[in-house]
Amino acid sequence: MGKFDIFDTIDALRREGQPFCVATVMRTADVTSAKAGAKAVITDRGKIIGHLGGACVQRAVKTAGVEAIESGAPRVIRVKPSEKVVSLVDEDGAQVFKSGCPSGGTVDLLIEPFAPPPMLVIFGNTPISRAVAAHGELAGYRVVVPDAMEFAEAHARFEGCDLAALNLAERDFVVVASQGAQDLASLRAALESPARRVSMVASRRKAEALKGKLADENFPAEKTARLKSPAGLDLGGVDPQEIALSVMAEIIQWRNADRKQTQEARHEHSA
Repeated sequence: MGKFDIFDTIDALRREGQPFCVATVMRTADVTSAKAGAKAVITDRGKIIGHLGGACVQRAVKTAGVEAIESGAPRVIRVKPSEKVVSLVDEDGAQVFKSGCPSGGTVDLLIEPFAPPPMLVIFGNTPISRAVAAHGELAGYRVVVPDAMEFAEAHARFEGCDLAALNLAERDFVVVASQGAQDLASLRAALESPARRVSMVASRRKAEALKGKLADENFPAEKTARLKSPAGLDLGGVDPQEIALSVMAEIIQWRNADRKQTQEARHEHSA
């Protein structure tokens, strides 16, 4: 077995597009098994890869790591004996975790999250869908398109309306721009995905008609309620590029609003 290298693990997770964070021991005081400079990776499921110290440090790192992945913000945490804890946030801004370990040492750690950009899944092979793909790629999203679309920069592709292999998450986005080709099947697949934000390039009348057909199939109303149509902000766009720009503007607005909400919730929780 070769020597373990934490940077190999970091590289592999980045290549796989998996969210994670890196915890680095910055400073220790008194007796502790943690060593300055030690690093470990924490996955979004709380798995720790590497060695940082004893159980008290590991519990704190697991909690802080998962929170950092969710918020996307780096942080400094401090693990110190319970009897020395006055506040859960020290004067220097470090988040404090109580330790019950008998060694009695204090450990400061830097938690740095990495999360790949959200996926932007686009249905349709139309001028608008291709324009949305181009704008999405420029904005840094992981663009996913149908097999039939000519788009060299695609992060991944899907066949027909099958999104099962994409490992979509709630934070990802789906845009239906099929415009008459498999509209109902595309919309059904989009709304069956776990993505919280689903939009469709269509008139309100057409969208309502499609939603009615889904209702006739006993499709869950709570899933249909996620649909935003017409897609995009009202910029008065006419050509495919302008419409695509309005679609991406709305997605960026949603993403930033979600980030702000997550950060505010974290601040309220730590207050």
